[in-house]
Amino acid sequence: MQATRTRFTLLKLMFALSIITYIDRVCVSTAAPYIREALQLTPRQMGWVFSAFTLAYAVFEIPSGWLGDTLGPRKVLTRIVLWWSAFTMATGAVWNYVSLLIARFLFGAGEAGAFPNMSRSLSRWFPLHERGTAHGVIFTGSRLGGAITPLLVGAVIERAGWRAAFWTFGIFGIVWCIFWRKWFRDDPSKHPLVNADELQIIQAGTQTQSPKIALDSLLTPNLLWIGLMYFCYGYCLYFYLTWLPTYLKEARGFSTFGTNAVHTVILLAAAGASILGGRLTDYLTRRYGLRVGRAIGAVAMPVSAVALCVAALTHSAVLAAVAMTVAAGAGDLCLSPSWAMCHDIGGDVAGTVTAIMNTFGNIGGALSPLVVGYALDWWNSWSIPLLIAAGFAILGGAFTLLVDTRPAKFT
Repeated sequence: MQATRTRFTLLKLMFALSIITYIDRVCVSTAAPYIREALQLTPRQMGWVFSAFTLAYAVFEIPSGWLGDTLGPRKVLTRIVLWWSAFTMATGAVWNYVSLLIARFLFGAGEAGAFPNMSRSLSRWFPLHERGTAHGVIFTGSRLGGAITPLLVGAVIERAGWRAAFWTFGIFGIVWCIFWRKWFRDDPSKHPLVNADELQIIQAGTQTQSPKIALDSLLTPNLLWIGLMYFCYGYCLYFYLTWLPTYLKEARGFSTFGTNAVHTVILLAAAGASILGGRLTDYLTRRYGLRVGRAIGAVAMPVSAVALCVAALTHSAVLAAVAMTVAAGAGDLCLSPSWAMCHDIGGDVAGTVTAIMNTFGNIGGALSPLVVGYALDWWNSWSIPLLIAAGFAILGGAFTLLVDTRPAKFT
């Protein structure tokens, strides 16, 4: 009997969810100029709106991941997606600054744990030698979701207004949940479409027991370097996910369509870089070992810093857009190597190491929009926050060099 391929249906569901995740995240940045005008928000207030999501995401990331380990991703992902979909739609009903701040914070609290639970689903359904590719599909979907959002949301805003955009895209997650809840099983052996041959393939590389982890064994300088590296990456990333459309429109004078098109191109470049970074780190690791293979950020982050400096200092709108594209792409070359580091170092507890790293990244992501908002309020300057981001990119490259990729022994 030929083995079924039911696990790849799961991968399609995960790919779709990763797209929806970033559509809902980037929707607010595309709508930001219209929200600011409608609610009369200052740049500082808009910075807090952007950061409310990321701060809540960082706070609830590890607890939500732990809940998936306890209850299973079928239940927990259903809760997560329904929650964030509800508060995506609620964003379209806000009436002032405080209500918007609360809606975005609760949105972040709800979405936290999405990627750890997606990863846990894949770890139960995919053998070891297929998990890297499966995770690569998820990351590609997230970046593609972010890339298509400006044009999709822009089209809805033009026709029906910014509130309708949140109501429309909030429905996507609810529809996904219907399919997920009906189709998925935490244990592939209990799925009616998985035959014995496919189950044998899956179980050949699946860990059946999770090791106990002593907290003090995770608190090492090496983990700190990984966290600080990803903090710097997250700081830069969230400029592209939050303030970039406003920057293109207000600082560089692009039209509404031009802003959305450039934003899409920049995030598409990041999507391509995510794939390239994964392939490049595998190639360099095979040829030169882990120390070189995982150190792409030592070069890519300084390149991103130079591009950010060009964007900050040039008077040309076109050159600034090109520089932003290079900066975002160079930054996302580090995405796959960063997550791979967690697997190299963490071994059987890589999920916990990854959750800690991602928490650092989201703290950086929460700080970034605030710095931009306050810089605009205090100095009316776009150059200052871009130069600050360039500084963090350089630091990210330096922290990458400090990471020791040899496996650690966690007990």
